Amino acid sequence: MFYIAVSAFAIGVGIATVQSVSLSVMYFFVLLAGVLVVVARRHDAVRPARHLTLIALALLMLTVGVLRTEIYKDQFEQSVFDNQIGSEVMFSGTVVREPDVRERSTHLYVETGDEIVLVIVDRHLQISYGDELLLSGEIEKPESFETDLGRTFDYGAYLEARGVTHVLRYPESVALSSGDGNYLITILLRVKHTLMEGIESVITEPQAGLAEGLLLGVKQALGDTLETTFRQSGIIHIVVLSGYNVMLVVAFFRFFMKSLPRWWQLGLGLLAIVAFALIVGLSATVVRATIMAGLVLLAGTLSRTYDVMRALFFAGFIMLMINPYLLLYDIGFQLSFMATLGLLLIAPRLETALAEGSWFGVKEFFSATVATQIAVLPLLLYHIGEVSVVAIVVNVLVLPVVPFAMFSAFIAGTIALLSPTIALPFGLVTSLLLSFIIIIATWFAALPFATVTVPAFSAYWILVLYAVMGSAYWFFQSRLKNVSVSDWEVVDKITLLKESGATQRVAPQSDTPVFFR
Repeated sequence: MFYIAVSAFAIGVGIATVQSVSLSVMYFFVLLAGVLVVVARRHDAVRPARHLTLIALALLMLTVGVLRTEIYKDQFEQSVFDNQIGSEVMFSGTVVREPDVRERSTHLYVETGDEIVLVIVDRHLQISYGDELLLSGEIEKPESFETDLGRTFDYGAYLEARGVTHVLRYPESVALSSGDGNYLITILLRVKHTLMEGIESVITEPQAGLAEGLLLGVKQALGDTLETTFRQSGIIHIVVLSGYNVMLVVAFFRFFMKSLPRWWQLGLGLLAIVAFALIVGLSATVVRATIMAGLVLLAGTLSRTYDVMRALFFAGFIMLMINPYLLLYDIGFQLSFMATLGLLLIAPRLETALAEGSWFGVKEFFSATVATQIAVLPLLLYHIGEVSVVAIVVNVLVLPVVPFAMFSAFIAGTIALLSPTIALPFGLVTSLLLSFIIIIATWFAALPFATVTVPAFSAYWILVLYAVMGSAYWFFQSRLKNVSVSDWEVVDKITLLKESGATQRVAPQSDTPVFFR
């Protein structure tokens, strides 16, 4: 019932996102759900007809999804700038998110009144989170544009998913004050930039940029050339803070805090995970992985079995309840959800199907990479139009090195703040690890067959492709009913001990890491 409820909610969100639904239709669905429940109970007073109950639940949750989306859309209906499109405007506002520094510009999210405006300025302007600015320039509505691979990018919808409806490009700006942002976020961002300064003092470019990407998700530090290389080689996910990076943070934390009482582990763990999410930015991928990681810690503290599939659906439900536009207008949310789903459904079957042998310790990485590539393929083909053919090989070679590179970069950057001289050996080790990643990515991306491009196609084909993939999975699953996914549970199962005829719950004892993507 849980999966049906969440799926129906998501369908309602999707319908309302592309087509407005009237209140009368919502009332009808609720009424129909009530009628089905009554019929089900009369059908069998002891055990109501299950299929009717499930249909009623689905209709009710679909209505909830539609209603939540319609409420979310209301904030974009009216704006003080709607009648000033193409005109000069002047307003003051506060930078409410960390400035997004790019190769040629900086993107600022400026809150003025109840609205957020995307302000694009020169990258050399020194503007920080919490600065209050006086801005003047020509306001405009974001428009769709065509990518290099022939895809139409709905820039307006993309920004609406981030709460933005208008853009101001290269305005005249005057700083009025600073420090007007949230105090906690301000402190965390200072910690972030201090660590970046430490990394840059002992590691040269482009390795320093890669280190900042791995640790802090600073993708722009790579530069356009190296970013393209990583995308073509299929490892761009390691520098956009995928769930894999969050998993490593959780694994490191569990290792160092395992001697503490369980409730201390939970409290400190949640604080650490939330602080990390705020430092690297609340992208859809990071938020999803943070919610799931928090549930892992909670399950361990309460000595409960952690059902990763339920956790994934629960995280998706919470995120769509907060921001329904993520479903259709945030490719990060789509890729993150489907990649994790691929890990849960496809990877265990691949591991079972692979021949026995040592595999030199990379079988898990191979299975995970193949599973995620299969799961996100329709989305990549539709949104980007380019797929890396060498991604599986590159991921198998690179992913085992990532945890060591992250840990080494963190140690080098931290020690460099105290003594750059002492940090030099750590910086050298980090540079070697990062150079290995860059060399592998560059060599494979340079191959003439590294990527395959496909022409643009209708979004309906995504549904067709996933329907075919789902049917294939169901077919093979029906032939492999005895395959267990226990090896892929992200935390230990609760051990049940029977003492004197009673069942006692015992907390997990091993340190099995969480594997999210």
